[in-house]
Amino acid sequence: MASVPLTTGAPTAPGRTRRRRVASYVALTKPRIIELLLVTTVPVMFLAEGGVPSIWLIAATLLGGTLSAGAANTFNSVYDRDIDRLMHRTSNRPMVTGEVTTREALVFASVLTVVSTLWFALVVNVFSAVLSLLAIALYAVGYTMLLKRRTSQNIVWGGIAGCMPTLIGWSAVTGTVGWPAVVLFLVIFFWTPPHYWPLSMAFREDYATAEVPMLPVEREPVAVGRQIVAYSWVMVATSLVLVPVAPMGWVYTATAVLAGALFLVEAHRLHLAARRGVTGAALRPMRLFHYSITYVTLLFLAVAVDPLLHVAIG
Repeated sequence: MASVPLTTGAPTAPGRTRRRRVASYVALTKPRIIELLLVTTVPVMFLAEGGVPSIWLIAATLLGGTLSAGAANTFNSVYDRDIDRLMHRTSNRPMVTGEVTTREALVFASVLTVVSTLWFALVVNVFSAVLSLLAIALYAVGYTMLLKRRTSQNIVWGGIAGCMPTLIGWSAVTGTVGWPAVVLFLVIFFWTPPHYWPLSMAFREDYATAEVPMLPVEREPVAVGRQIVAYSWVMVATSLVLVPVAPMGWVYTATAVLAGALFLVEAHRLHLAARRGVTGAALRPMRLFHYSITYVTLLFLAVAVDPLLHVAIG
């Protein structure tokens, strides 16, 4: 009597392959970056509405923003595949491992661009669609192709693309761009360097190997720390400008002051450590990097909550 082969019940190879392919395409969009961008979009919508916007409008804006940011990040992944191969932190990305080809990634990014632009235009409004398309161009062309490999100020001006969700969130509700949105745009603009430079300090050798002129590669830790402190002070001051412009109440004001003070403490801690001659991992730059994410989350949460629990100042 012939024996019957035993089966393990494990997923078939085609099933595993499909899931791996989907995961690779998702990885191209850099979901963690998208999450941070969306954190700044919804609260601005609450502020523009002066309360809770339409749930449908929030969902539509989030979907459009996700597709738009995914397109920009995919274009970035295609263009940076050569330097990603040289950096330990990025060496497992799909464009490096070959799980997605250049042609496939470009088609994917192009489709996301078209779909996100049409979605905004048809479901949200045309102005938001224009801002979304501009954000893709600023990141994929302005930062990735023109600035990143040419100047140590790359993240400063290239970071403008990351500020666009504040304008998109406001325009989704109003069809225009108001001064409160501009102030929050500037908050993110000044937040980007003290957010990203600590990460660049932690992975300085990676950027040096790939010959990417991030500021921590080009300058000593003391000089980088000095600029981080300067941008941090301007960022906190700009966040307080929103109080009279919006105007905001005690919920936002207290959050901006307390969260900003902690940010300044961390920025000065990093700078003082550098002045004492501390270098490398001992500087603990990732402390400021991680807190910078907490800071922007708390600040924009307060932007959303303040109109709902508004307690006027004075």
